[in-house]
Amino acid sequence: MAPVPLSPIKVGHIHDVQELRKMKTTRIPKRFVRDVAERPLLPITSESSFTSDIPVIDFSKLADGDTDEFGSEILKLAASCEDWGFFQVINHGIEISMLDSIERAAMDFFNLPLEEKKKYPMEPGTIQGYGQAFVFSEDQKLDWCNMLALGIEPQYMRNPKLWPTNPPKFRETVETYQEEIRKLCRKLLKYIAISLGLKGEIFEEMFGTEVQAIRMNYYPACPRPDLVLGLSPHSDGSALTVLQQGKGNSVGLQILKDNKWVPVRPVPEALVINIGDTIEVLTNGKYKSVEHRAVTHQDRDRLSMVTFYAPSFEVELGPMTEFVDENNPCKYRRYNHGEYSKHYVTNKLQGKKTLDFAKVQAINCN
Repeated sequence: MAPVPLSPIKVGHIHDVQELRKMKTTRIPKRFVRDVAERPLLPITSESSFTSDIPVIDFSKLADGDTDEFGSEILKLAASCEDWGFFQVINHGIEISMLDSIERAAMDFFNLPLEEKKKYPMEPGTIQGYGQAFVFSEDQKLDWCNMLALGIEPQYMRNPKLWPTNPPKFRETVETYQEEIRKLCRKLLKYIAISLGLKGEIFEEMFGTEVQAIRMNYYPACPRPDLVLGLSPHSDGSALTVLQQGKGNSVGLQILKDNKWVPVRPVPEALVINIGDTIEVLTNGKYKSVEHRAVTHQDRDRLSMVTFYAPSFEVELGPMTEFVDENNPCKYRRYNHGEYSKHYVTNKLQGKKTLDFAKVQAINCN
């Protein structure tokens, strides 16, 4: 969520999808209707479509387990990051009451009247505030989603005018929640480093002052879920992304696995973790950021709270020497993370295309 200056970008009229939902219209505005090749295949939420293959990591075995439990879970973590790029984490140490509080705060905000939410507008070309992010033209296809995005750390990223004062205690709840997520991310990166055969503190030392942001997504029910997407396919520019899905919501997250879209059914009280582009670059592709998207449901709304955790904008990144040799030539060049972040947030979501910014053909990483 690098700060991006306001630009004279024309995005045309953007319908608020919650308002469309209230109208009970069966006609989908043209800008939301996807090209045939992009449309999700239905049914997408039948129980038979789920698999048990999405890895589940028991964090307590990493933090408090005996030697055998720790070793077994580290191997499972390594396989999850290498084969899937996604996993769900249980027993993560964040109080369930805290998860309930942030979900309630998000729901209370999205349930406010539209005029109240419009007090915190996401201006064209920016990614903080209420609205739709990653929209850069008048003819671009839109996602069936309302968003509230806020910069958290470092402090200069914050735009106080975009932090809602209503509902009450919204700011306090977000602050407390993000502190807990930050602690979890630091611990997860420690164990991910160990799973790679590195010293546990290497990422924390490398990243400097972390960049952290939250985005709350509200996906109203859609009369034609077969025509729209809740969120366009993309990988994340972060190091780690932490997703909390609303309790009892429709299943909406899908990840691209072996060229097939696989739905991720939430495990109760778990958090979904995915590897971002930063870790893919640092490991020279050993751990990959995975393309994912969100789909909608005909009758049920969906809510998610997403935290992005990344290195300082000042950090220079590139493949670590431990992951480059004759059999694994350098896949990415060295670059400034702030430049990459700016590149990421000034382009529309389009699969893993943004990562082309860092790719190289030569094998020299110096």
